[in-house]
Amino acid sequence: MKYAISKLMRYKYFRFIRNENLFIVLLAIIIGVLSGLGAVGVRFLIRFFQELFFGGNGIALLEPLRHLPWWYKALAPVVGGLIIGPIIYFFAREAKGHGVPEVMLATLLQGGKIRPRVAFIKAIVSALCIGSGGSVGREGPLVQIGASVGSSIGQAFNLSEKQVSTLVACGAASGIAAAFNAPIAGSLFAVEIILGDFGVAAFSPIVISSVMATIMSHYFEGDFAAFHVPAYKLVSAFELIPYAILGVIAGFVALGFIWFLYFSENAADRWAFPEWLKPAIGGAAIGVIALGIPNLLGVGYETINEALHGNLALWFLLLLIPAKILATSVTLGSGGSGGVFAPSLFLGASTGGVIGILFHTYFPTLTADPGAYALVGMGAVVGAATQAPITAILIIFELTNNYHIIIPLMFSCIISTLITTNIKKESIYTQKLKLKGINLTEGREENILKSIPVSHVMTNPVTYFNNTVNLETICDVALKSPQHVFPVVDEAMDYHGFFSMKELKSVLFDKGELANLIIAEDVIERKQAVPLDANVHEAMEILGNYGLEEIPVIDGNKLSGLVAAKQILDIYQMELHKRELAMAVASKRKFSDLTEGLYVGGGYRMDELGVPENMIGKSLQESDFRSHYGLEIILIRPNGNGSKKEMIPRPDYIFRKGDHILVMGALEDIRKYQKSMGIEGF
Repeated sequence: MKYAISKLMRYKYFRFIRNENLFIVLLAIIIGVLSGLGAVGVRFLIRFFQELFFGGNGIALLEPLRHLPWWYKALAPVVGGLIIGPIIYFFAREAKGHGVPEVMLATLLQGGKIRPRVAFIKAIVSALCIGSGGSVGREGPLVQIGASVGSSIGQAFNLSEKQVSTLVACGAASGIAAAFNAPIAGSLFAVEIILGDFGVAAFSPIVISSVMATIMSHYFEGDFAAFHVPAYKLVSAFELIPYAILGVIAGFVALGFIWFLYFSENAADRWAFPEWLKPAIGGAAIGVIALGIPNLLGVGYETINEALHGNLALWFLLLLIPAKILATSVTLGSGGSGGVFAPSLFLGASTGGVIGILFHTYFPTLTADPGAYALVGMGAVVGAATQAPITAILIIFELTNNYHIIIPLMFSCIISTLITTNIKKESIYTQKLKLKGINLTEGREENILKSIPVSHVMTNPVTYFNNTVNLETICDVALKSPQHVFPVVDEAMDYHGFFSMKELKSVLFDKGELANLIIAEDVIERKQAVPLDANVHEAMEILGNYGLEEIPVIDGNKLSGLVAAKQILDIYQMELHKRELAMAVASKRKFSDLTEGLYVGGGYRMDELGVPENMIGKSLQESDFRSHYGLEIILIRPNGNGSKKEMIPRPDYIFRKGDHILVMGALEDIRKYQKSMGIEGF
């Protein structure tokens, strides 16, 4: 019924809108308007909860904090955590954390599908977390809220996966645009981080959506400035030295932030404590930290503005850097909800302020005020942490409307990003997905294809020829074979090369009268082959480089089989569906919910199993699990029940004692596996 309605809606619209791109643009306008309204609503909720918890006008936080007793400041984040924990745990676990990795995952592996409820839940819990003192930003939630709106609209019209992903990116761009009044930066954020696609078909609706979100934000809240940026000018060429130093230090600050953030998340996940209560424990830690440094509570824009105007002392800025890393990591690690964009800006302003004070103290005539360095530092840390320097540069540029800042800004941002990318491939967003076994930095296709061994897709037996067989015999056999490529071997099955059907036909026509004198060795076209221990991504590269449909597979120098492009594409689709199923299980049901098994149709079911002793210490590829047992491993939980971090299975994953696996297969195969290994389902 739902499908029929969506088809009817599409038909109705396409009667008037023949150009599908125009239809997507119209939807992008709607998404921009709704995301802009969502951003206005979230800012209102943050002010409401902040005023509810701390008093004041809901905008300034530091001033009302001065008049509150110490116990109240310590208790407020605990109360906030007690409220948001159960909401996230029981209604939308995707709302936990900073949100952008979940949007990237949905775009790249789930066809852009995000549950509609995520927008509402994320708005509530993020506003509560920030309003009660959580040390996180509002930009990540706005991205996830906008993306959820885009996904819901795309699914309502039953659009293709690519179109839904484009609308998700429109919503993400709208969130950033509305957060900073920066439509250009919002657009680049979506294509640089969410999509990784600068094509016009995707970029046009993203830009339009960003503009509409900015217009809605302007309409309801005026042309507000997120930060009060002082006038800036480049004093001398000498300043490139401190800006270069700032870029290097900003890179290491970003690396420290990424490392400690995920260290905290992993530590909290391993902690055997009710998950819905963990945000309250994190809130207690934040309350204690804030007793000494109240600037760490909330988004932190007031402190950033103070740093931009050079009003903070050197010692205090130095203290803020590790303290902010700790506070944000504890908030998110314990299960709070909020973004990492504003904390990155906070760290950048503090880092830049330190460099600015030091150099301006000793070189006052050659350097600008410390606030200029705080501003450039904001872009440098954001660019390094997100590994998206273009977005970082444009956000700072749109905040200042000053072209003269571009030179030092680009200089520091590129240096800081080079530092992080050379030391660590994963950004603050992709690191979360890598911990689940999803390497999005390599791209969706590469990541999946690299996980599949050639041995799982090759054909064996195949039609091959001895190197001494004459052309007439070859033609009689080859013309009846469905193969396009034919390996040539000697008596010992050592591989000599291959020829294609195209090459065979050309030889036959050119030298038909010599058919009985030509042997297989004479018509070898190429000697390339794929090693048996290679993955299908490597096989696809060889097939693509030489324009082949098939390629022989060899073990050492012995012929093992043949792998075809069609086989690779078929198994790619199967693996893609398997990963979608895995992520659906991970996001909609807890791994532990499957202790009694789950019927998935077609005679198949899923069960959680322990890993037997004979697989411990071996990789997934070495165990050859699928061939031996006829079962598919959907998810792996390292260290069994002591960990909540499920991960997509990788061929190089080494099984350890206590690991659990979620498998899918026929019931009889699951029971045979359990019986042969002497274990029971959990």
